[in-house]
Amino acid sequence: MAEPKQLTVLFMPESAYGPTNNCVGIGHVLRGRGHRVVFAAEASWKGKLAPLGFEEDLVDLAPPTEEEQDAGQFWKDFIRDTAPEFRKPTLEQLDTWIKPVWEELITGARYCEPRLKEIIERVRPDVIVEDNVLTFPALLTAGVPFVRIVSCNPLEVKGGDLPPAFSGYPIDDRSGWDGFTAEYDRTHRELWAGFNAWVIEQGARPLPDLEFIHEGDLNLYVYPEIADYTAERPLGPSWHRLDSSVRATDEAFTVPAEIASGEGSLIYFSLGSLGSADVELMRRVIDVLGRTPHRYIVSKGPLHAEIELAPNMWGAEFVPQTQVIPQVDLVITHGGNNTTTEALHFGKPMVLLPLFWDQYDNAQRIHELGLGVRLDTYRFTDGDLAGALDRLLGDTALRARLEAAGAAIRAADGVTRAADLIEGVARP
Repeated sequence: MAEPKQLTVLFMPESAYGPTNNCVGIGHVLRGRGHRVVFAAEASWKGKLAPLGFEEDLVDLAPPTEEEQDAGQFWKDFIRDTAPEFRKPTLEQLDTWIKPVWEELITGARYCEPRLKEIIERVRPDVIVEDNVLTFPALLTAGVPFVRIVSCNPLEVKGGDLPPAFSGYPIDDRSGWDGFTAEYDRTHRELWAGFNAWVIEQGARPLPDLEFIHEGDLNLYVYPEIADYTAERPLGPSWHRLDSSVRATDEAFTVPAEIASGEGSLIYFSLGSLGSADVELMRRVIDVLGRTPHRYIVSKGPLHAEIELAPNMWGAEFVPQTQVIPQVDLVITHGGNNTTTEALHFGKPMVLLPLFWDQYDNAQRIHELGLGVRLDTYRFTDGDLAGALDRLLGDTALRARLEAAGAAIRAADGVTRAADLIEGVARP
């Protein structure tokens, strides 16, 4: 019997650590099976993916600058400069933050379309995998199977009787749903129509109404069953849930000696590579945590030099998150999908401080299911944060429930399932 042929898999993740790390985890499994894995990542990722064994054939989403940028630097700068918008209610963010993000994404897609076509012609992939929120027409017109990965809250997958994406609204209170949906239509209709016309001009099929990305031949979304909306939103046969997608490429981590022992619980604090650019917020949280009886590992982020830690903390610009979370008792997070699903993967309760995009939806979902506590990111009191920690750390029933859920999520082995499904669509 002939050996299955080696596949060439082309990944195009969004230029942020969450989607890129998700693709790295899946790509690592595929590469281990002997497949060629190529990343058409954004150019600031140069030199970050090749050491992991992947080919880099990178794209610029804007005219390149003369100076070298850190990975995902554009979005770090964007978040830093627009952080005041996060203090607004989600309804008000639609016009002043969500729409500008779509505008930037669309500008990037238009700019890199010729380069993407060149990459596809050169790489000749058997299957293309995109983890992003926006369509790149070249990925759909390549004549090979297209796989869409949703590594945001699954409310971005439309359908069912669910709160609108980006709202952070509760599932048991519909009072704001219609108004939010109407405002999204008002603020985004013209932008969507122009983008849809351009997508069609590039030879791709029309976009679904008010959607900025197509479904794929295969569609994967990353969210544990314990937190999913499966009852309210049944999906078609091309959709498959990955209960988690946790990479096995992070370096080993030993808890530093200065916080390895002592009183109190061990807690991980991260606002993600993007959210940590809000230095004022980082300092506010650190100030409160520094006066609690616990110990902390802090992911300080790209502006780490501007962030001073308290004596009960250890931190670094970046930490190997998938190696840290298993060793802590609780996670304080912005509610990004990667951190949220990784915390559930390892069975940890969360305190959530959402900032933008789907983080409000993740925070609300974890809160309404009793798996953590959502706080008002810019208005919480010292007592709110300290009280949430005490309540979650003292809830032995919740911790047992999460430990059992985490064991089941890990057993489901999402990265292997994703690799199986990608192989299957590439070899019909």
